Amino acid sequence: MVNNFSQAEAVELCYQNVNGSCVKTPYSPGPRAILYAVFGLGAVLAVFGNLLVIIAILHFKQLHTPTNFLITSLACADFLVGVTVMPFSTVRSVESCWYFGESYCKFHTCFDTSFCFASLFHLCCISIDRYIAVTDPLTYPTKFTVSVSGLCIVLSWFFSVTYSFSIFYTGANEEGIEDLVVALTCVGGCQAPLNQNWVLLCFLLFFIPTVVMVFIHGKIFLVAKYQARKIESTASQAQCSSESYKERVAKRERLAAKTLGIAVAAFLVSWLPYIIDAVIDAYMNFITPPYVYEILVWCVYYNSVMNPLIYAFFYPWFRKAIKLIISGQVLKVDSSTINLFSEEADID
Repeated sequence: MVNNFSQAEAVELCYQNVNGSCVKTPYSPGPRAILYAVFGLGAVLAVFGNLLVIIAILHFKQLHTPTNFLITSLACADFLVGVTVMPFSTVRSVESCWYFGESYCKFHTCFDTSFCFASLFHLCCISIDRYIAVTDPLTYPTKFTVSVSGLCIVLSWFFSVTYSFSIFYTGANEEGIEDLVVALTCVGGCQAPLNQNWVLLCFLLFFIPTVVMVFIHGKIFLVAKYQARKIESTASQAQCSSESYKERVAKRERLAAKTLGIAVAAFLVSWLPYIIDAVIDAYMNFITPPYVYEILVWCVYYNSVMNPLIYAFFYPWFRKAIKLIISGQVLKVDSSTINLFSEEADID
């Protein structure tokens, strides 16, 4: 009797004295503090890193290009993940409980799915843009205009938001698995299981753009490699000591394609384990342990942190823009006209 009482006493609930409350499995103080620091840092980096990208592109007129408008919209999606999703998921992951109400649980799930799929669709559009820029640079300005970029942005957001809210906000994701959902549901939980039909659509929405991006980047790599050899051959024949404008533009386009390729690879590494697990879960009655699910989800979230770090590492213009923004020099008159692509931007 005493042992049974002690075991019952040791069980901690998300909501004490509430029937059907989820069991709370908190971490000990040390790991708990580390997890809050790691997840909190991720949210801060996602917010401020993507905010720097947005400010840089919108402020400096030289960056007002169709490609960069797509990158801005992508940064907005990642910024919103850092603001509306990651802070609440941090508490859920560390405390193993959802304390923000059933209504926001639905919105949280919708925001999560919308912004993450928006990132995927934006990356696919940027891949197509880079393919045209590298393979057909002469007609690229007439093919991928600001209007085309704007249309890509609108469609990316429309399909992402429509898909997410039509499934999770309406409860369509639970159709056919109601008994299983009831068995898994408790007060203080925030789960959104997908039935087999919707998880298949989710997989296709991920798989098709992914195949397109991988194919496109394979083509871009071959074309860029051919162009690099051609430019080297031309330069050696002419024995030029300085690069022509065409050569500089070609190098810039190849750098942009390479950077995007790394961003796409990071996206796939972050997303692929989660998508595979979601499909397996739907067909195996949701057997994934909670801690494994949280690890996979945070791999997806941390993708929103990666893109600004990738830009900072590969793009000199982004590093120069950051210096101008942090130093407050963007507040000066005519700072928006500074040449970020020069060898030494005027940042003094």
